[in-house]
Amino acid sequence: MKEYKFLKQKISWSNSQKNFEDEINEHAKQGWRVINVYANTNGGVYAVLEKDKNL
Repeated sequence: MKEYKFLKQKISWSNSQKNFEDEINEHAKQGWRVINVYANTNGGVYAVLEKDKNL
């Protein structure tokens, strides 16, 4: 069985891209993998993560 999580890029003027990358890398260490990234009309960026629920 799979488990899913949504990450939202926190809007800030400095280092927001690096912080989002760091957050994704931290989740990857826990077995999560990015399966999709999308932006909404308000400028928010989201990543959809997936992992096996048994991990």
